Amino acid sequence: MADTFKHAGSTQVLEPGAVLAALEQSLAMIEFDLQGTVLWANEKFASAIGYRTDELRGMSHKKFVAREFAESREYAEMWNQLRGGKRYQEKIKRVTKDGRMIWLEASYMPVMQEGKVKAILKVATDISTRENKTTGETSQLRHLSEMLRARAEEGMTRGRDMVSAVERIAAESEDNAQLVQSLQKQASSIRSIVQTIRDFAAQTNMLALNAAIEAAHAGEYGRGFAIVAGEVRSLAKQVQDAAQEVHQNVEEISDHVVKIGAGSRRTEEAVAESQTRIKQAIGDFESILEAARNLDDQGRSFVKTR
Repeated sequence: MADTFKHAGSTQVLEPGAVLAALEQSLAMIEFDLQGTVLWANEKFASAIGYRTDELRGMSHKKFVAREFAESREYAEMWNQLRGGKRYQEKIKRVTKDGRMIWLEASYMPVMQEGKVKAILKVATDISTRENKTTGETSQLRHLSEMLRARAEEGMTRGRDMVSAVERIAAESEDNAQLVQSLQKQASSIRSIVQTIRDFAAQTNMLALNAAIEAAHAGEYGRGFAIVAGEVRSLAKQVQDAAQEVHQNVEEISDHVVKIGAGSRRTEEAVAESQTRIKQAIGDFESILEAARNLDDQGRSFVKTR
């Protein structure tokens, strides 16, 4: 029976043999019985898997698939569906005569006669070049994702180490701040003591001066007392000088303490800012790690076992 096609208002009649010959020239074709035994294959299919056409007759379909797939439940289910008249179309892996794996874009079509499935026709296109390229690119992506994940994990580890170090610095800085506050209180106490000593020395000097005046009034009888009063005045002067020196030293120490306190506050602020930035960096590394995992998962999803 001829096939009829209408084109541009005209009717063109094509012979079935011509149509089949055209398909055979461009597509790999093979026919199986319901048990999966090869009935017939064209040259294009035989060439794709490395056999001669006469070698293929009588071979089992299992010969062309990976062993794990041939023994799987999925394989048995595929043939049950084909025998039930359901078409199967998929990108598949097949084994050549020399053991290589090739990729085919294949359609399994049940051949019906008198309402029953009599055979299974498979039409396929060799897509190995495309798939090998995709697999190579996927492998590179997976390699990059693994490197990215390793770097991210390393960055996270170093970031956590830095956080620990900064936390120790922060604790030490807090201790230093408390020490500075203590020094400031002690300096204030020393100032108070120095002021008391200076007041006491001034009063002593005044008393010694009064005693010297009284001794002068006493004449010969007050000469010894005047000597003592002079010594007391001299001692009071030394105490005043020493108190002044201590006061100057305390003021210098106080200035240094204030500067240290300001530096400690700046250090605390810098440490707090560093902690914030490091935590943000760790968060970024975690995002990179998650992206790398997703990339690796997507790469793995491209690789099919059948």
